[in-house]
Amino acid sequence: MASGDDRITTVSEFFSRDPAAADLAVFGRVARADRRGFLRGAGLATMAGMVGAAIPFSITMPQGYIPVALAQGDVLTGKDGLTLLNDRPVNAETPPHLLDDPVTPTSRHFIRNNGLVPDDMDPATWTLTVDGMVDTPMELSIADLREQFEVVTMALTIECGGNGRAFFDPPASGNQWTLGAVACSEWTGVRLKDVLEKAGVQDGVVYTAHVGADMHLSGDPDKLPISRGVPIGKAMTDNVLIAFEMNGAPIHPMNGAPLRLVVPGWPGSCSQKWLTRIWLRDIVHDGPKMTGTSYRVPNRPVEPGEEVAKEDFEIIERMPVKSLITSPETGASVGESVEVRGHAWSGDRDVTALHVSIDFGATWQEAELDAPVNAGAWQNWRTAVTLPEAGYYEIWARATDSAGVAQPFAIDWNPKGYLNNRMHRIAVRRG
Repeated sequence: MASGDDRITTVSEFFSRDPAAADLAVFGRVARADRRGFLRGAGLATMAGMVGAAIPFSITMPQGYIPVALAQGDVLTGKDGLTLLNDRPVNAETPPHLLDDPVTPTSRHFIRNNGLVPDDMDPATWTLTVDGMVDTPMELSIADLREQFEVVTMALTIECGGNGRAFFDPPASGNQWTLGAVACSEWTGVRLKDVLEKAGVQDGVVYTAHVGADMHLSGDPDKLPISRGVPIGKAMTDNVLIAFEMNGAPIHPMNGAPLRLVVPGWPGSCSQKWLTRIWLRDIVHDGPKMTGTSYRVPNRPVEPGEEVAKEDFEIIERMPVKSLITSPETGASVGESVEVRGHAWSGDRDVTALHVSIDFGATWQEAELDAPVNAGAWQNWRTAVTLPEAGYYEIWARATDSAGVAQPFAIDWNPKGYLNNRMHRIAVRRG
């Protein structure tokens, strides 16, 4: 990605500046020299799916040409207002004020990729293998999943473990997420535990292992960009889904079409996209992004910038208590009375209170807080604040969860920039 004034923030800029790189980053391959279109082979089906129809004259499409359906200033068609953080792989976040809906529309769901999207995302031919330490290994189509298991729809929160990384000092390496690597869409699918129970979980199983169809950035077919898992106890909870629909429609290609895991309350990396295999193991899974310092934090507080030995890192499991102000937008001009609203969540726990301050934390008022619509969903909240006179104000939000843990003003630094759950603060001006 470019930096400073040269930063690329939309797909249109990306394709206009470096068409070949954009082809590769967004669609997983560069167009062949002997065809002037974006893609070749099955990759064309991906773009057709994104514009919503076949492209009869795709063979005459110039290299790097952006179909009008894609050239709306969004990161991808079907995505509205996201900020592009990285182009290889594609990662994009949603500004907080665009996350105001109680359930996140597909157009506003963030994108977090580790590799290149698969060439072929045809749900009719997709299969999921369930094997490893099971009594009966299975290969299931999406139709099999629909027919053999109870289909459920749940609103489930997914948050990148690095959400908030941009606020660490000294900086931590990785995508500089600010606040928008979180969403709570409605997912339709089957419970992972139902599938595992049918396969027969053997004694001694410790962890699941997940495999997707996305391609390693190197192009090496023998390398996986990411393969994570969860403890078997987490896998057997009622709200971990193998999903094939997102908000009542097929899953967006950049959000894992046609099949993905949704593991709410844990780092989004556990929710494998383009899911092709789940296998059960008698050890903690050691796939790519499971070892070393990936999705791990030190097992003790460390000084900013301190070097930490790899053996002193531990795997992130549940995400911390957090809240987001979605209205008003930071920088807004407002009147005396202001409605403030947003969302709150806390890993596997409920949020029990949400407080707002307009005087830099000197006093707090409690907001109206909805219960989650189901386990794993974020909770919507709202309150009205009165700004006593003209001037500059900051509105702070602080969530407290069912274990009595509240958001801090700031958190301890960690080398990878994970789990930043500092209070969300916005600025407004009363004229």
